[in-house]
Amino acid sequence: MDLKHKVLNYYKQQVDDKLDAFRDMVAELTDGAANDAKGSAGDKHETALSMMHLEQEKLNHKIAEFLEQKGILDKINPDTGTDRVVLGSLVKANAFHLFVSAALPKITVEGISIIALSPQSPLGGIMLGKAVGDTFEVNGTTYTIYDIS
Repeated sequence: MDLKHKVLNYYKQQVDDKLDAFRDMVAELTDGAANDAKGSAGDKHETALSMMHLEQEKLNHKIAEFLEQKGILDKINPDTGTDRVVLGSLVKANAFHLFVSAALPKITVEGISIIALSPQSPLGGIMLGKAVGDTFEVNGTTYTIYDIS
């Protein structure tokens, strides 16, 4: 399996793990609210339910973010090769390996640090459509593309 496949699989697994964790938290809050409703009364009960509801809303917002990232990753076909930077490209520019996908945490695969960035980010947006050998500048730093996979 080549580096691009490994990077994509790693990010997909990371996003799936986060989704599972947040869904579990929502389920726990829902169970907690149901159990609390059975044995409580008064203002404390209402406050506790309100706090649980707010926490559920935050978690549901996070789930929506991760579902969006998952949707982007699911659109990427790692077998598609191109000579230009597109969504799903793994780009070596300067000393960086950049994965054009969604804004995700930096990872290390086979000893190589990978930075995932969105095509909407300043760097990602400028890189789109560039080819090997192209140079461009972002925030005062000049980048040269050495490889695209």
